[in-house]
Order: sequence, then structure tokens, then C-alpha cells
Amino acid sequence: MNHDIILTCAITGGDDVASKFPHLPVTPQQIAESAVDAARAGAAVVHIHVRDPATGKPSMELALYRETVERIRDSGVDVVINLTTGPGARYVPDLQATNQAAPGSNVRPPSERVRHILELRPEICSLDMGTVNFGAGALMNTPAQIRVIAEGIREAGSKPELEVFDTGHIALANRMIADGLIQGTPFFQFALGIPWGAPATPGAMACMKDMLPHGAVWAGFGIGRSEFPMVAQAVLLGGHVRVGMEDNLYIDRGTPARSNAELVEKAGRIVNLLGASLATPARAREILELPTLQTA
Repeated sequence: MNHDIILTCAITGGDDVASKFPHLPVTPQQIAESAVDAARAGAAVVHIHVRDPATGKPSMELALYRETVERIRDSGVDVVINLTTGPGARYVPDLQATNQAAPGSNVRPPSERVRHILELRPEICSLDMGTVNFGAGALMNTPAQIRVIAEGIREAGSKPELEVFDTGHIALANRMIADGLIQGTPFFQFALGIPWGAPATPGAMACMKDMLPHGAVWAGFGIGRSEFPMVAQAVLLGGHVRVGMEDNLYIDRGTPARSNAELVEKAGRIVNLLGASLATPARAREILELPTLQTA
């Protein structure tokens, strides 16, 4: 079991749920303030999506990413910034027409999905390692798309966090590592409990851990009611952890979370009860072998 546990807080995510949860951060100011509060509560890493401030819907606007990142960097609070490259992958097929996308699709060229990484150069950014069924469609990440995004991440000097939703995604990641497309000590993030990917169970997490290349660093999280049980399971299996309002909007059964910091504090208590401690941002950088922080 690790003694220094990196806790990532996923601040707002990309699901269209802002209208249902008033505490969910939406504007760049709200997202940045929530990230800073999460860092003060013990998060070493903050994972960032952005939203349209007027509608609360997910966005890919560079200006929103820039403002959010600048606000976090200007806060004076040390935290590792992790930007998503996930948006732009949602595909909903038209069930009547040939080769047509239905409303709800937002597939973008991979170069657009990595543009903000090249501009803002975060220490970490997520890299989805495969396609997974999601809602009425799928989050589509083909090997060719992944390669383009990975090349952009490498050009930016950021470290990819390899998001894996099922075992086949680890197999593809391992091949890309062997081919040299992903360099350095790999950092995997297990996303569990997302229909229809790997379930949020101890067996699934252990299976995925056993598929990793020697020396890889990994973390895992569960969504919804599985969030906190998977915190405990990841610590016990020697991994790192993630919580946040992207993954779960409740602090307890039937009780909505008021903030990301509240979720971080609860996860921190679990980590401490299991005999481990939360890593500082400086310690997280050592564990993850992060490049020197670059600012745009």
C-alpha cells in the first residue's frame, strides 16, 4: 500500500447536469475557486473541464480554459493542473440514415481536442484510451484519434493521464507505450462504474491493475455511489484516488454535495483511516515524474 496518496479532484465534468445541481461550478471563476478550495482541502491535482457560463452546458472554448487556468495559477495556491482532452468525442448514430450523426453528437477533429493543451501547457492532461458506450451513443476514441492527441500532448510537454474505461483500453495503451508514443513512467486512471465499461468492483480494479506495465503509476475512481468505496479500494490495492463533482454529486445517500472541497475532505478521512496520507502537490510531482511547470 502506498503511504503518499495523490488525490485528484475532478471539478465539474462534461455532463449536462448543471441545471439540476446549483452547487456545480459553471463559470471560469466558479471552477477556479472550487479548484483552489479543493486544493486547500487536500487535493494535489485538479482535473478541469469548462462550461458555457450562460447555459451551464459543456464547452470546448479556449478562452474559457485560459481564464480558468490563469485564475488557478494566480491564486497563489499550489496545485497540479490537469486539463481534459475528452470533449469532442461524443457520437450518437442516426438510426435511420446511413453514415449520419444524430443530435447530441459533438465529434471534433483530434487537433481541436488538444488545442488548449498546446496553448496552456498544463502539467497533466487526460488522454482517453478507447471508445466506450455512453448514454444513447458512444465516446469515440479510435487509435488514430488517440495518436494525434498523444502527439499534441507530447509537443506541449504535458504528461498524459491514460484514462481507461475497460481492459481493452489498457491493452491499447500498453501497445502505444511499447511503440514509444507514450514516454516516461505511464500514469493510468481507471474510470469504473460508467455504463457500459468496467464495473466499480474490487475484482475489476484488481484485474486492471494486473494488466499494467511494470512500474506504472495508477489511480482509480468510481462514479455515483461507488465513489467513496473505490477510494478505499484503490488505497488498499496500492493506487491513488480521485473524487469530485464530475463523478458524483452526493456527499452521502440522498444528500447533495455542497462543494468539491467537501468531497475531498471525506476522501481524505478515508485515506487517513486506512493508514495513509494525502500527498502534497510537490510530492505528487515527484511520484508522477512531472515535467517542469510551463506557463503560456
